[in-house]
Amino acid sequence: MTLEATARRYYDLVDAGDYGDLVALFTEDVVYERPGQAPIEGRDALRTFYEEERPLSDGTHELHAVVPHGTTVAVRGTFRGEQDGDAVEIGFADFHEFADDEISRRYTYTDRDTV
Repeated sequence: MTLEATARRYYDLVDAGDYGDLVALFTEDVVYERPGQAPIEGRDALRTFYEEERPLSDGTHELHAVVPHGTTVAVRGTFRGEQDGDAVEIGFADFHEFADDEISRRYTYTDRDTV
């Protein structure tokens, strides 16, 4: 699978709630950073985040641009779903950095304060 295909698969798995396969896309020592929040470090913490702590739910990601460059894939899109029970539409830009075929670092920027 190409790096671009892996990045696209990430969003399909999030939307499907398939966190087992989603976490398998990442390295054991993954770091996920979101502005204003503590980094999520490691696969176990990442799985806990998606299963228990993620404030977004019941939604889908629409990808507007997926741009691979070297070992990074940049993605711009819109998430439509719920945040803490309220309907939301959130613009986002994500950067997925790869080590071999797995995502080793992920950065998310949104037009909201927290996600």
